[in-house]
Amino acid sequence: MPYINVRGVEHYYEWMKKPSSSLVKPVMVFIHGWAGSARYWQNTADALSEQFNCLLYDLRGFGRSRGKPTIAQASEAVAESESPQEESEAIRELTYELEEYADDLAALLDGLHLQRVYIHAHSMGASVATLFFNRYPERVERGILTCSGIFEYDEKSFSAFHKFGGYVVKFRPKWLSKIPFVDRMFMARFLYSSIPHSERQAFLQDFLEADYDAAIGTIFTSVSKAQAEVMPQEFAKLTVPTLLVAGEYDKIIPAEMGRQAAALSDKVEFVMIPNTAHFPMLEDVPTYLQRVQEFLQINTPKPQVG
Repeated sequence: MPYINVRGVEHYYEWMKKPSSSLVKPVMVFIHGWAGSARYWQNTADALSEQFNCLLYDLRGFGRSRGKPTIAQASEAVAESESPQEESEAIRELTYELEEYADDLAALLDGLHLQRVYIHAHSMGASVATLFFNRYPERVERGILTCSGIFEYDEKSFSAFHKFGGYVVKFRPKWLSKIPFVDRMFMARFLYSSIPHSERQAFLQDFLEADYDAAIGTIFTSVSKAQAEVMPQEFAKLTVPTLLVAGEYDKIIPAEMGRQAAALSDKVEFVMIPNTAHFPMLEDVPTYLQRVQEFLQINTPKPQVG
């Protein structure tokens, strides 16, 4: 499997490419959400790979990417440092702030020698992408944010969410995936329309294998007073043309939160996909691709359904 060292941590990545008469196709980078992996973007990337070279990767601590550097890697990074400043950076422990994940993406693009890309992101990954758009606008052609939005801070509900999330992450026995229908129960809150068993099982497996520190850390940084204050400002100052896609029945990030976020900037176009929830790209593949293609002003072959 292909890995690349990003700020001292081994990251999994993969390319989805198709032959083209075009000499140079633009690159589209896909970013997954909390406790997921690049796996659930594969069908979308495949559908768009006629027009784009699609780059999928697993965020630090999720999927097949490591959460932290090994001792050997950390020692090697320090040994290769050419100045005290570089050495300090090499041994600095990365946090789980979403801004750090945006910087991870910049380092990934540097490592793969990519200057300007399209970005296609989901849920927590969409928050990371929004921060990236404003930190590195010169590196983004257009952006697609799926199931993203802004929310108001509520101390009581946030505390309850963090407590519950902590329990959920702590209790993740590997044998859970062997129980019949547990994948259906696990995904029930995230879906309105059904998706294939193989995709539900992959989601459950990614959740069970997520790095504990990364899973806990990003719960606190994604749903926080700071993010509630920061994200409206980030949406308001966007300069990158952006499509924000919401699922009509999304319980995780309700469509209204996305609508409110989009209203903060004339650079953001909002669309809502009926009869879907938190994974519209999997729940209604044809409609999702149609909306994306219209925004990108491209035509792609219709996907085979069924």
